[in-house]
Amino acid sequence: MLLEVPQPYDFVLSTVRFRDFGSDRATVWHEGGLHRVAAGEEIRIQAAPGGVRVEPWSDAAAAEAGRLLGLPFDLDAFTSFAARDAILDGLVQHLSGFRPTLNPQPFEALVVAITAQQISLRAAAAIRSNLVERFGVRHEHAWAFPTRERLARARPSELIVLGFSGRKTEYVLELAQSDLDLDGLAALSDDEVIEAITAVRGLGRWTADWYLARHLARPSAWPAGDLGVRKAVSTFYAGARLLSIEEVRTMGERFAPFQNLSAQFLLAGARMAG
Repeated sequence: MLLEVPQPYDFVLSTVRFRDFGSDRATVWHEGGLHRVAAGEEIRIQAAPGGVRVEPWSDAAAAEAGRLLGLPFDLDAFTSFAARDAILDGLVQHLSGFRPTLNPQPFEALVVAITAQQISLRAAAAIRSNLVERFGVRHEHAWAFPTRERLARARPSELIVLGFSGRKTEYVLELAQSDLDLDGLAALSDDEVIEAITAVRGLGRWTADWYLARHLARPSAWPAGDLGVRKAVSTFYAGARLLSIEEVRTMGERFAPFQNLSAQFLLAGARMAG
């Protein structure tokens, strides 16, 4: 069945990260479509007139696909906002049809953030792929991401052999074993989410900012501490002089109330538009 996506929408452009940075087996690009596991069943998402086709269809499949494809983002309002900024407006025009993706699942989103700390996204995906194959459930093309309960029972040596550093092994296991209420985070304010996440050892402000941005789709999320964001902002607004974290954090006020989408388009622009 068809899942409608506000137009214009370019499915291939919007999902480029799943090809550029490699697959972690939980989200797999295969023969022109994306494969994920939703509620224990593998689904395929592929381009179709007016949106995407999701097969097999179910409420769980539609919810998973909708969040993955960034349907919570209000791109119409952002486009109107961006028209007032020559740089953002140019990126929106150049990247016509681009809609940032999200990580649909809270525990997965935090593990993704941990694995991506201080290494390349491609290296992080490779390590995560080992984790998914070892602790997840295999379907035809995609794997179900390991559950929190399964990882909570893992031994440190089982993660280290997969490529995790000693510190990241501790962080993943402590997250899995923590009392952090993942389902309750969506009901909290941005500041409360940051406070709750950073209370867990190994989860800092960088992780909390990306959780707000790429899982909860919060409009004002602004990952100023991310090197990629710093470089993108510096490239487009500072003549390539690398701005400090504090300079980028302060500059976030320029993009209010659309800091999240501004960051996503600046990153995409730096990577794809040149």
